[in-house]
Amino acid sequence: MINQKSVNKFQPSQWLGVSITYLSVPLILLVCGWDLSWWQAWVFLVLIVTAGIVSRVLAEQRHPGILVERSKYFKAQDVKSWDKVLGTLMALSISFPIVIVAGLDHRFTWSSHFPIWVNLLGFILIAFGYAFASWALIENRFFFSLVRILKDGEHKVCNSGPYRIVRHPGYAGNLFALLGIVLALDSLWTLIPVGMAIIIAVIRTELEDKALQEELKGYKEYTQQVHYKLIPGIY
Repeated sequence: MINQKSVNKFQPSQWLGVSITYLSVPLILLVCGWDLSWWQAWVFLVLIVTAGIVSRVLAEQRHPGILVERSKYFKAQDVKSWDKVLGTLMALSISFPIVIVAGLDHRFTWSSHFPIWVNLLGFILIAFGYAFASWALIENRFFFSLVRILKDGEHKVCNSGPYRIVRHPGYAGNLFALLGIVLALDSLWTLIPVGMAIIIAVIRTELEDKALQEELKGYKEYTQQVHYKLIPGIY
């Protein structure tokens, strides 16, 4: 459990690292696109950086120590061996391959430009997806970077906020954002890395949900209240 009485504070150097990480994704998009007048890339930069930083500030305020726990990665105890692979693949798949392809697509005009309303719809999906995933991070004090189930009896099921809608809102939000990126950045070719990212996310969702049902007290009962994992009425 994250000890609320004695927590390690997220250090300024760690905040800097988080900021650089979230800035690097849209900057790679701009470099690959090689067009400083590409307005979609700048809007994407604002959305991803704002969501990435603000969500973590709010999560740390609500659950002091959560960012330190999330930063442990492979050093944390009880990390599922399969998630050391899938978690890493997912973190990479939802970021760099997509923006590299989208940037190169823009630079070399592999795809035709979409109507402006399609771009705006894409940004709505991105904003909604990032907001939904951020809500999950802020709500759940056990929102770790890799799948872990603490063995001290203090790990509790989160059934509030977005967890009343789907069981894995963090993944769900990212899926909406991924689809939005295709529309917002005028790139049909990004459907390839986006499709791969969605496959990885679904596999990870299945394995995580199975582990939670087997090992986390109260989670099976929670699945009887919230029936869907990612998309209400569908899956």
